[in-house]
Amino acid sequence: MRPLTPADPAAVGGHRLLGRLGSGGMGTVYLGRSPAGALLAVKVIRADHAADPAFRARFRREAEAAARLSGRWLVPVVAADPEAREPWLATPFVPGPSLAEAVAGYGPLPAASVRTLGVRLAEALEGVHAAGLVHRDVKPGNVLLAPDGPRLIDFGIARAVGATTLTAAGSVVGTPGYLPPEQARAGGPAPGPAGDVFSLGCVLVYAATGRGPFGGGHPAAVVFRTVHDPPDLLGLPAELLEPLSACLAKDPTDRPAPARLRTLLGDGPADGRDGPGHDAPGTDGSGAPRSGADGRGPGPTGSGTGEGADWLPAPLPRLIAERSTRALELPVPEPTRVDRPGADGAAGAADGGAGPARGFLTRRRLLAAGGALVAVAPPLAWLAARDPGGRSAHPAASGGGPPTFTVGLQADLTGSGRALGQAYERGVRLAVEAHNARPGIPFGLAVRTADDGGDPARAAGTAGQLIADASVVALIGPTSEAAVPAVADACLAADLALLLVSAHSGQAGPTPWRTLCDTRADADGIGLPVLHYLSRVRPVTRTGVVEDGAAGGGTGGGDRQLTRVLRQTPPSQGSTSVHRIPPGGSDFAAAVGALVAADARAAVFSGSSPERAGRFARALADGGFQGPRLATGEVMEPAFLAAAGPAAEGWLFSTYFADPADVPAAAGFVAAHRAAYGGPPARWAAEAYDAVGLVAAALGALEGEGRDRPGLSRRVFRTAHQGLAKPLAFDATTHRLAGQRTAHLHQVRSGAFRYLGPYQDVTSTS
Repeated sequence: MRPLTPADPAAVGGHRLLGRLGSGGMGTVYLGRSPAGALLAVKVIRADHAADPAFRARFRREAEAAARLSGRWLVPVVAADPEAREPWLATPFVPGPSLAEAVAGYGPLPAASVRTLGVRLAEALEGVHAAGLVHRDVKPGNVLLAPDGPRLIDFGIARAVGATTLTAAGSVVGTPGYLPPEQARAGGPAPGPAGDVFSLGCVLVYAATGRGPFGGGHPAAVVFRTVHDPPDLLGLPAELLEPLSACLAKDPTDRPAPARLRTLLGDGPADGRDGPGHDAPGTDGSGAPRSGADGRGPGPTGSGTGEGADWLPAPLPRLIAERSTRALELPVPEPTRVDRPGADGAAGAADGGAGPARGFLTRRRLLAAGGALVAVAPPLAWLAARDPGGRSAHPAASGGGPPTFTVGLQADLTGSGRALGQAYERGVRLAVEAHNARPGIPFGLAVRTADDGGDPARAAGTAGQLIADASVVALIGPTSEAAVPAVADACLAADLALLLVSAHSGQAGPTPWRTLCDTRADADGIGLPVLHYLSRVRPVTRTGVVEDGAAGGGTGGGDRQLTRVLRQTPPSQGSTSVHRIPPGGSDFAAAVGALVAADARAAVFSGSSPERAGRFARALADGGFQGPRLATGEVMEPAFLAAAGPAAEGWLFSTYFADPADVPAAAGFVAAHRAAYGGPPARWAAEAYDAVGLVAAALGALEGEGRDRPGLSRRVFRTAHQGLAKPLAFDATTHRLAGQRTAHLHQVRSGAFRYLGPYQDVTSTS
């Protein structure tokens, strides 16, 4: 909970506001107190969203759907005004964390807790389905953990069984990783109750193992695995295998109904156990908290099996208790703003307490979109503020200026990878100067660098130098993928946000480091530009992959994923043949012969050695191969051009980096780089620049909440930033980079690498 800001209302719909529970692109959720004294979560939608008739219809549907529900493990709507200029609804306040927050912060739940969780969420779904509704978005973020059991929330995309939908034709509604297979296919059958059971199975696997049954990564890859692959149940306790495997059946008719699932999870009759429709212990019958004997806290819980806070492992009960105490002990806040007259002409009182809901009209000062706070790229006018020496003055350096926060940069600045480290440093320094040149900034930024020489053995010690500086609020780097684990461990211990740029965490699923923010993209995403090109630009139905077993010097790990992606999802829904060159092998002509024998119409090199990729390109040309030829950014180096010679012409490369010289929005950055360093920015300089922009956006979003390491290490995952190279936004559950514009295509033209753009924008290479 955070204090109210001067721009916040004092009351909404007669509910006195006590603090902020969260805010984002859709609006703000407040902690409020009803006239009867009950604590409520008051969700207020921004007026610009409400101006969209389809959005307002969806919000009205959410309020109406939730108001029709009853049941102990559901959170009902107790008040709402969907017609207000800034629509709002109020639900009972649940002081516990979401399941996503609990697992991400404290690890998987024990099997007994997962069984209790499953039984009670199945009971919640019984209530939803009995009301003729399908939830359609059961996921960890929509499950709150309370002392006596979970609560299922957010019915924003719920709809009546068989009803028409407001979503666009061909769209997929829900969250990848928790979508049922039938719902994951655009144009598939209408969602039904069995889909909610599948999603619940995914949620319970996540609760028990810390990861979803279909992995993470790019949404398209997750959806593909959901539809085609068996669930990954490795590490699932044996007692949960049977019920959760049944939930995850591909055929909806093979899944158990919620009542049957409760039985499979071991739910039996227990004294004091409330069923659907009964009042929950500690509520007043409407779902609002009921005061206990002291008139302040919830009443006693029931006495059945698993009742009370002991259904959760430590330290979650303590966390819930602390949050409850803070909520109950909040003082009445000072009045904030005066509500303006509503449509009926009535004006609110000075503190907003007596004013009508329609009086809440002042627009919140949020730059937001897509469910997360958004920072706009800095204006190009900052160039004029630079001094002749190519450095900007630090506005926070003078007395009385805004506070200064330091961004740490750890990179190889003197070793074999110093070119990459230099690109990082230049991008970071220019981003800091751009920020500090903006007028009216609430805080300044500074840079501190630390050189690890590209030596993984020095990584932890080098990170420690930055961590010891109390002004450092985030660390960007390292440039070496081998150094990531040691640096991530050190940052986790210090609760310091670590932003990766070109290196990858090396983790296929959720990482063990909750402060690690990977801005590059998941490794699965490297195959998407190849799929796009061979399915939409130059469609082929037979693709040949040459997998090189020789060790290379790449840092991105794309060669480790490309083959798997193309085998799982053949371009144009055709077929993919794989031909391997063993370690130490050099018979590229034989590999080309195998491609031709398989009648491959496109050739993809999956390896990390630029020199060997060039030799393969030459062998393809010598063999007369005329089809598309592709590889990853791992081999997009001068050594490839040298080894391939004229055969390099026309080759395409899937990469995670853009060329800012060909990005119109980056013109100011390119000009500044030329002015400061005498040439255009190198690879990854723009991405390092964007990492600083993300840090600045997250710090800005922490206004009034305390700009410190712990706050930033959490806020960064709830902030979106429109960078020069790509948009940066993150999945709330997995903390992985979200969005579709995170990979790019390049092509060799006239003997040089040419940037084509984000792969979705490429429609031709002629």
